Amino acid sequence: VRLQAFGGGLVQAGGFLRPSCAASGRLVSSFVLGWFRQAPGKEREFVAWARWNGNTYYADSVKGRFTISRDNAKDMVYLQMNNLKPEDTAVYYCAAKRISAIGMTFTSEYDYWGQGTLVTVSS
Repeated sequence: VRLQAFGGGLVQAGGFLRPSCAASGRLVSSFVLGWFRQAPGKEREFVAWARWNGNTYYADSVKGRFTISRDNAKDMVYLQMNNLKPEDTAVYYCAAKRISAIGMTFTSEYDYWGQGTLVTVSS
């Protein structure tokens, strides 16, 4: 399984971005697909996940501003980020988990990772 994230960039506070992640590999459309982020000097943290059936879950810090979605036919997952804040600045990683479970907010639970895309929000 390979994951490739792209679509980060520089945006002003209050703006929006929509990073994407292309997934490839056998049965990937049945996997849980998620987004994590890592700010400079901080640990990687959970952002959101989406099950193959459309169920989603968000970190409290992004709830109401970010929306995760996926296109199973194209093996793509997206993260619509609105009303961005400087504290959202981070490298954003997409991840895949073979077996769905409760929680799924820890990096250790995911089986595959993409290379990350940088999002910078200026104040």
